[in-house]
Formats: sequence, structure tokens, C-alpha cells
Amino acid sequence: MANVHGPRRLGPLTWLVGEWEGDTGTDVSYHNRDDETTPTGYFEKAWFRPIPLQENGQQRIEGLTYGMKAWRHGEEAMDPFHDEVGYLLWEPSTRQVIRNVVFGRGIALMAGGEADAYDNSFSFKATPGDPNYGILQNKYLSGRAELRGFEGTFTFNEDETFTYTQTLVLKLGALGGVEMDHTDTNTLHRVKRYHPGSEFN
Repeated sequence: MANVHGPRRLGPLTWLVGEWEGDTGTDVSYHNRDDETTPTGYFEKAWFRPIPLQENGQQRIEGLTYGMKAWRHGEEAMDPFHDEVGYLLWEPSTRQVIRNVVFGRGIALMAGGEADAYDNSFSFKATPGDPNYGILQNKYLSGRAELRGFEGTFTFNEDETFTYTQTLVLKLGALGGVEMDHTDTNTLHRVKRYHPGSEFN
């Protein structure tokens, strides 16, 4: 694949640069307090900022650093119930797109997929034990809500919003070791653009 210069240097990550908000989030998960699986609506803020070119020997990686926080509807003045930080990376020569993320609950994963420079949608997948695209979690969660898989997709829409969907497969001790899908989806609109030479903060 030819090198991509200029405005598409970040390839499929280009359209994410900026700050975003979305109020139509839906989280479907098991709630220990209620002993049931129910949907929860949430409001979310996200930001995506370019990082310098990363070089590992002959490897060249473009990317963004990012953060996402979510508040349950009615709890916007309280602490967020979800907090994540990480990197979105793209290697032009191999078309690999990577989501390298840490969740505040003591979970870390690196999920991967493929994407071309002008794609408006890309997906990631991670599996425990995979030497490249794997999942780690703290001891408490391993014994009570073991992560068995992760899949996610980012899509840039025609109205210039972006939608993400993601699914964590959990083996829940509270349900006798039964596996269930914990799903999240939201559509966010851009509230701030970043331009070269501008201050991000």
C-alpha cells in the first residue's frame, strides 16, 4: 500500500479527531444489586487527539490518544459509571487497526482488525490468551465476571455523527458460570474540532 500523506495521514482514524458527546447510550448488563440483566441509558463524552508517528524498527504506526466517560441518565452531576483511556492505532503497511485500552475497573485489552485509509467503519476483536490481541483483568473479576471475548465497531455516519457498538462476553459467577453478552452502543456528535497548531486543552 502506498504511503498516505496530508489530511489522511491518520487513515481511517482521521474523522474521529475532536471532542464528542452523545445522550442516547444504552448499556445492557447484569446488575448484582437487582440480580437481573437490564438496559441502562447513559450520556457520554469522548475526545480523540493525534499522537506523533510511532516507530518500532521498520514499523510505522499512526494514532490517536483518547478518553471516554459515561454517566447514567439522571446522574450527570455525579461520578461517571464508566471511564476508559487508551490509543487507537493504524499501521498503513499492514492495514492493522488497533484499540489499546484500559478501563477503570482493572481491565486492559488490545483488540485488532483491518481497515483501509478511507474506510468509514472498522472493527476490533480481542480474545483472552491471544499473544497479540488479548485481554487482561484483575483477580476479583477473573473469579466473578471472567472476560471471554471482546468485539467492537466504530462507524462514521453520513450526518457526521459516529456510532460505536461493543460486546464483552462474560462468564458470571452470580449466574452459575453462564456466559452472557454485556453490550454498549451510543451515537455521538462532534462538539469541538482540533486543528494543527491549536491548543487541545
